[in-house]
Amino acid sequence: MRGIELSEQYFENFGRPLLENEFSGLLPFIAVGLAGSGSECLGFDDEVSRDHDFEPGFCIFLPGEDTVSRRDAFLLEKAYAKLPKEFMGVKRERLAPVGGPRHGVIRIPDFFSKTVGSEDGELTFGMWFSLPEQALLEATSGRIFFDNFGLLTSIRERLEFFPRDVMLKKLAGRLLLMGQSGQYNYERCIKHGEPEAAQLAVFEFVDNAVSAAFLLSGKYRPYYKWAFRALREIPSFCDIIPVLNGLMTTANSSSDAERKISGIENVSRSITHCLKERGLLPDPGPSLEAQAYAVNALISDSSVRNSHILSAV
Repeated sequence: MRGIELSEQYFENFGRPLLENEFSGLLPFIAVGLAGSGSECLGFDDEVSRDHDFEPGFCIFLPGEDTVSRRDAFLLEKAYAKLPKEFMGVKRERLAPVGGPRHGVIRIPDFFSKTVGSEDGELTFGMWFSLPEQALLEATSGRIFFDNFGLLTSIRERLEFFPRDVMLKKLAGRLLLMGQSGQYNYERCIKHGEPEAAQLAVFEFVDNAVSAAFLLSGKYRPYYKWAFRALREIPSFCDIIPVLNGLMTTANSSSDAERKISGIENVSRSITHCLKERGLLPDPGPSLEAQAYAVNALISDSSVRNSHILSAV
C-alpha cells in the first residue's frame, strides 16, 4: 500500500472520528490531507522508501490564530499524539524527521511560509524565479481529504503552476542551455579531444531537456531522484527517456559520439515539436538558441522580458 492510501485509511479509521466526536466545533475551519515533503506525497514511495520517515499519519491544517486559537490547536495536537502508534503493520515514528514533523497539526501560514516563503502563497517575480521547483511541488502535491475552510485549497490553486511570463522565461533559459551544451559544445568538445568535457555537456543538455519537458507539460519538476520517474508519466515526452538514458550512460568513442549527436537532435526535435503544438514557436528553426530568444520575445512583462535570458534558471 502506498503511503498516501495508508494516510487516508488511518485518517478515516481514527482521525475523522476524533474530529467529529471531540472537535466538531473546529470542523468548519479544518483541512485534512497529506502534503509536503516525502515521496509518498508524489505517489512514488515503495518498499525502499520505508527505511525512513514513513509512517501512518496525516496533516490537520489550521488557519491562523485569529480563527483557531492557540489553545484549540494545542488540544488538537495532544489528541493527535494519542492516536494509535501502529496501523496496518506500520509504526508511527517517535522522533520528528529532519526538517520537522510532516504530520499532525500544521498552521496553513506556517506550511506555506516553510515551503515557498509566503504565508498566503502570493509570490513576486523574484520569488518565482528563485524558488526551487521541488519547494513549489511540496506546496501543491499530495492529496487533501477535505477542506471545509477552503483556505488551503485556494492557496494551492494559486501556486498550481508558474505564471505564464515566468514559465516562458524559464523555458527560454532552458532552451538556450540545451542549444549551447548539446547542439554546439558537445561536438566541439569531442573534436578537441576532451571526452570528460563532452560528457559534462551531455549531462547539461539532458538536465535542461528534462526541465523544458516539465515546463511544457505545465508541471513542476521534482527532486532529481524522481525526475525521470515523473517524466515517464508524461505521454508527450516518455518516448525521449531511452534517448536521454543513452546519452548519459554511453562512452564518447567516435561511434558513440555520432549516436549521441543524433540523440541530441532527436530530443531537440521533440522539444521543438511541443513548442509548435503549444503555439510558442511561430517560426521554428533547428537552432535551440534561436528558439530560446523567440520564446523570450513572447513574454508580456517588459521587465521580465528584458532581464537576462538565463535569469530564471
